[in-house]
Amino acid sequence: MKLLFFSDVHGNAASLKRLMEHIEQLNPQQLILLGDALYHGPRNPIQQTYAPADAVPLLNSLKATIIAVRGNCDSEVDQMLLEFPLMGDYTTLLVDGLRIFATHGHIWNPAHLLPMANCNLFAYGHTHIPQLARHPDGAILLNPGSISLPKNGNPPSFAFFDNGRIQLLRLTDGAIMDELVC
Repeated sequence: MKLLFFSDVHGNAASLKRLMEHIEQLNPQQLILLGDALYHGPRNPIQQTYAPADAVPLLNSLKATIIAVRGNCDSEVDQMLLEFPLMGDYTTLLVDGLRIFATHGHIWNPAHLLPMANCNLFAYGHTHIPQLARHPDGAILLNPGSISLPKNGNPPSFAFFDNGRIQLLRLTDGAIMDELVC
């Protein structure tokens, strides 16, 4: 199964449109939204591309394939506009024998991990900093970064899983930033 992980949209419709081009090209069966869909948050700058009203129909057009978790900037008002569940703090998936724990990262994160037993992939967002690494217990830590507000000089990014390979990809051109085999 092909999965596309993305996080920290923060209402940026232009970034979503660019991501949708990659979705069309990569053809994932499921999209994993790791939170912060619409609101920019009080600590983030308001960008010229901040357009949550324009982001809503774009996200809703993907509702058949999105599995989403709540970010620290997501609210019940956002849920009222979105046509897919967004308010769970985490979800777990079993994909091709891989156990995935997906969360935003403001509660569970590499500094505050849940018990990792039976978890092969820990996917989170929140920091806006891409990460692809192995935890000492063997689980893979994946942060796809942010498609709209990247931090620490990183480019906007997302992640793609296909056939046991995880890639961090640059949003602008789809170039591989990092990859790991499960």
